[in-house]
Amino acid sequence: MIDHGAPTLVVGFDLDLTLVDSSAGIRASFDALMAETGVAINVDEVLSRIGPKLEHELAAWFPPEQVTEAAVIYRRHYAALGTTGLVALPGAGDAIDAVRELGGRVLVVTAKSTVMAEMCLAHVGLVADLVAGFLHGLEKGELLVAERAAHYVGDTVPDIAAALHAGATPVGVLTGTNSEDELRAAGAAVVLADLTEFRAWLLSSRPESAHRLRGSGI
Repeated sequence: MIDHGAPTLVVGFDLDLTLVDSSAGIRASFDALMAETGVAINVDEVLSRIGPKLEHELAAWFPPEQVTEAAVIYRRHYAALGTTGLVALPGAGDAIDAVRELGGRVLVVTAKSTVMAEMCLAHVGLVADLVAGFLHGLEKGELLVAERAAHYVGDTVPDIAAALHAGATPVGVLTGTNSEDELRAAGAAVVLADLTEFRAWLLSSRPESAHRLRGSGI
């Protein structure tokens, strides 16, 4: 039985390349942006660094005065194309279930817009207690502080920085573009191959909770 007098476990997850593989939809949306604006964009290069805010990426391809308009065009296309090929990454659903079975709350904290993040989660059948968008790096860390997150799981070096800023355990996953060496050098306390390893790690980090769960038959 869960001890409801204990502090609530709060775990944050990044979205892109942590919970979901959104690369096909991002590619389709950038292709549509190029077709509409006539601006050449190396989409493979874009996909090699998924994680920052859209406007930051667009600044690499558009003059400063065109970035805002380009973002509006991209998001219009992403609303229609963003779920193209979108899939939950291995273990994503089970990782969320593991937090909930410990009486915890699940946050999804992402640089993607909140609306688009919610669209992606709904498409793959994942449900979070809070979805916070338009946040990157230490901005994520501030949200994690406000929500008293114990752990934050992500695939990039800025995700690790966000967790450290918040005093949360930085958990890296190798489903994104950063290597294990890069994530550990940034301060990751643990690096998982993917979220199929998350449940075992979470239970090992909370042995008393794990014992209660096993005793309850969950």
